[in-house]
Amino acid sequence: MRIGTSSTGYFKAVPNAGDFARMKMHGFDCVDFQSFGDAENELFTCSDAEFERKLKFIRENAKESGIEIFQAHGPWRYPLQDATEQDRAKRFEEMVKALYGAAALGCKYLAVHPLMPYGWQSDPEPEKLWEINLRFYSLLTQEARKCGTVLCLENTSMPALSLARADEILKFVKEIDSPFMRVCLDTGHCAVFGQPSDAVRLLGKEYLCTLHVHDNNGREDLHWLPYTGVTDWGAFCHALRDIGFDGVMSIEASVKGTYPPNVREYLEIGVALAAKSLAEEAE
Repeated sequence: MRIGTSSTGYFKAVPNAGDFARMKMHGFDCVDFQSFGDAENELFTCSDAEFERKLKFIRENAKESGIEIFQAHGPWRYPLQDATEQDRAKRFEEMVKALYGAAALGCKYLAVHPLMPYGWQSDPEPEKLWEINLRFYSLLTQEARKCGTVLCLENTSMPALSLARADEILKFVKEIDSPFMRVCLDTGHCAVFGQPSDAVRLLGKEYLCTLHVHDNNGREDLHWLPYTGVTDWGAFCHALRDIGFDGVMSIEASVKGTYPPNVREYLEIGVALAAKSLAEEAE
């Protein structure tokens, strides 16, 4: 199984010439391109021609370095801005740009979050929240079909929401009923509710396409490195093996803090080694 890492540990929006090469040197095969997650960065504020030029540079640089852009992350705005029709229209526009941007990078999957019109701590009308998401993602899935990019709806770590847990995400994706809507399983988000191994078996190979792998204390979304929190990684890997998962073991945790360059280098190599250990156990 190949291993991947979030791009945020290596660059903010557009990589420098050596960033993918450094990623490869550390031991990674793939990247989770997260630059589409921030709709305020240079990829969204530049002209269409410049957007295409930047994407061409990113794709060619990754290929030359031996890194596959396996998955990407769609726009995520905080504080949340999903409350009004105007908010959601703006988010839709940004999502479409990210979809076509992912396609231009040769990236098959785009992870997305459920809309949260009441914020992340409130869900007074679960049926309305469901309908808002259903309308939004039914339309967005049509755009995904046009460009050939698969949307992967991600489970969240927010107990107050009725569309957060893996079983709720799966029910929603089944209602969309499209091969261009699948699931991104976030292990850290799962850990707030239980063990991600249960979610792996629930989703199965048909629906589970991408992973965000990280750990926490079982209460908060902390993006700790694997093996540093409450997750039973052995059970997780065995579940992946049992369903025949053949995607990427993609880490969504990076080295935090200020370190001397040589120390940081060793820590980043350690992240890759952790990913490799998980990938080997899951095969």
